[in-house]
Amino acid sequence: MVDTVKSEIERIASAHLGKAGDGTVVKPYVTPDSRDASLLVPIPRHLNRTAYGITDADFVGHDVWNCYEVSFLADNGYPVNGVMVIEYPSDTPNIVESKSLKLYLNSYNMMKFDADSETDLYWGFEEVVCQDLHNALYGMNVDIGLDKLMFSPMRAMFFPNRQNSNVTEPFKVQFLTIEDIVDVSKIQFDVFNEDPNTLVITNTASAVNRFHTSSLRSNCRVTNQPDWGDVYIHMKGDRSLTPDSLLKYIVSLRKENHFHEEICEMIYKRIMEKINPEELFVACLYTRRGGIDINPMRANSEDVFNRIVNVTRLMKKTMRQ
Repeated sequence: MVDTVKSEIERIASAHLGKAGDGTVVKPYVTPDSRDASLLVPIPRHLNRTAYGITDADFVGHDVWNCYEVSFLADNGYPVNGVMVIEYPSDTPNIVESKSLKLYLNSYNMMKFDADSETDLYWGFEEVVCQDLHNALYGMNVDIGLDKLMFSPMRAMFFPNRQNSNVTEPFKVQFLTIEDIVDVSKIQFDVFNEDPNTLVITNTASAVNRFHTSSLRSNCRVTNQPDWGDVYIHMKGDRSLTPDSLLKYIVSLRKENHFHEEICEMIYKRIMEKINPEELFVACLYTRRGGIDINPMRANSEDVFNRIVNVTRLMKKTMRQ
């Protein structure tokens, strides 16, 4: 009887498990008991950029991934849990598909690391992860020892037992939330596939405009599941975009199927094509899914990128993250 009840519960509960976004059945995944770098799936950036006429020369930027469910075992079997932050530049040949990164990190969950000290334990874990990610991002085997790690184009930092203290909204003074300055009840939102024609130009006489909205929703290219995020846009120049039209454009991404990095680059490219501002910075800070949040940021120069990130403290978290 117990087995019959258990089977019935599993049958009911599995209604949406083991299925892809289109409803087709996929095989259940079995987590390995030790590191498996083959789980990482590199995806060439150019595959999406070519369709939109985007190249590395269009911007500078970084992709920042916060991984909240990182765990491995000390040599005595004690679980070491923490948060890992992965940051790498936007000109790497590849990105890493997010679910594959989660599965890769999960492969460490039952793996033991031997070290003489707690510090060596964390560094040993970090070195292995950095090497695997570097190979996936750049598509080559590169020897990066601990002495070169901090100077590598990719930086991974592991913080044991870190508390999320930066959960306040630190950008509101710097960025105007569009919904606070326009009456959304008087705007007709009827375009839900990406449409740059929704953007309306306005003259600004070299003014700086910084806008924010939490209305970003796009969909995962692989699973078609929704991804939610906050958009931060800094523009400086003789022309800008009206806040209501910018909001309509962000909402038009609601049925788009792209990776997070692609959405950010698409927004950047459309604004640049529309008004060619002196300064442009776009950040899409997505909420976590599967224990990972992804935060692509793009700007038209290193100076603009560093200045906006430093002034607005944009590397800190949003309320939703």
